[in-house]
Amino acid sequence: MTSTFTGAPYAGAGIRHRRPRRSPVPLVAQLLIWAGAAGVLGLWWSDTTAVVGPAGWLTGAGRITGLLAGYACAVLLALMARTPLLDHTVGTDRLARWHALGGRCTVSLALAHTLLIIWGYALTSHTGVVSQTSTLVLHYPDLLKGTIGFLLLVATGVLSARAARRRMSYETWHYLHFATYLAVFLAFGHQLSNGADFVGNRPAQAAWYALYVGVAALLAWYRFAVPVRRGLRHRMRVAAVHQEAPGVVSVHLTGEHLDELGGEPGQFLRWRFLARGLWWTANPYSLSAPAHPRHLRITVKSAGTHSAALAHLAPGTRVWAEGPYGGFTADRRTAAKVLLLAGGVGITPLRALFETLPGQVTLVHRARRDADLALRAEIDAIAARRGAVVHYVVDEPAGHASPLTAAGLSDLVPDLASHDVYLCGPPGMARAATAALREAGVPARRIHHASFAF
Repeated sequence: MTSTFTGAPYAGAGIRHRRPRRSPVPLVAQLLIWAGAAGVLGLWWSDTTAVVGPAGWLTGAGRITGLLAGYACAVLLALMARTPLLDHTVGTDRLARWHALGGRCTVSLALAHTLLIIWGYALTSHTGVVSQTSTLVLHYPDLLKGTIGFLLLVATGVLSARAARRRMSYETWHYLHFATYLAVFLAFGHQLSNGADFVGNRPAQAAWYALYVGVAALLAWYRFAVPVRRGLRHRMRVAAVHQEAPGVVSVHLTGEHLDELGGEPGQFLRWRFLARGLWWTANPYSLSAPAHPRHLRITVKSAGTHSAALAHLAPGTRVWAEGPYGGFTADRRTAAKVLLLAGGVGITPLRALFETLPGQVTLVHRARRDADLALRAEIDAIAARRGAVVHYVVDEPAGHASPLTAAGLSDLVPDLASHDVYLCGPPGMARAATAALREAGVPARRIHHASFAF
């Protein structure tokens, strides 16, 4: 079933918008990553005089894949250091995709390095593969630790596969990923102790130390020091918890100097509630209203142990927040017309954008039932104030919903192809919506997606 709310004509609907300047940071970041990989290959090339016979080729390939795997480990950690420059320009979702692709490449490189080195050394010493493996692990300096690090890295890669992630909670997945830090730490010593390109090569050792120490400094500052400093500075507490829909609550927070956080509509923070059973994890939830110097609000659907527990938070509970993060903001806008397309509790960041985006904005909120349309009264009030159109689409009763297809969306939003689209909803809905939007002629660069996936 579809219902529509239309506000009075908006005086600013005809405003023309200049195309925002695209940040060069994503391109520069990719160029730097590839330049670093080229530098690693150059290190091997400069240190290799000749490659002779099968053993030489296997060992050489093992050295190359080992160097690239070591470099890729540093890049992976740098991508997830939550550096504001990267997070706000590249975007959290895009960084996560880079990280996931890089993780698969890193595990593959590490596995290839291990197999190629064992095989090459076995041919050189005329021994069996099993005997050579035992010799390397037990008698080469730091290689036992390196082996443990390699096994941890492979295990983390397996647990990060989509099929495995579906079977675990966000909290479990998040903390298992801390094994990556231990894996990289254990493997680092092996790289310098056994790597033929580092032994006796002081400049190469210094460059490797600089790379890893620099990444460690970014992690220590942005993932640990900054959250602690902000927790002490802002002294946030839970003010109240209100139910918005079945299984959906809004958590109202107060604190000091909250304007310094700089949270923009569409962004999220990682919230750590210092209550029993919740203090040990920081989960990402979007702001569901524009930030105020003394007040913030998040709206959360019960989808796991952590999110369900928020309904029972007591006023006065201390809160630490990390962020804000994400590039799902007004800066992504490139067209005069905007469609906000929400699925279920995906309305959270879009409700904040709906209040603040200038010009002609249309909101489509899809849900299973009418009762699941959280924040509807607020959205109607905003639409009336700014003269915007809101379409509510529910699946029940069956047979009356507007389908999530190119034709269905075009019926709701005329001239759909000329819109920027901000999309937030469950993974299945987001995939279907993206396909429908592309079929309707919306360019990929105008589809801005905030992901629920982890």
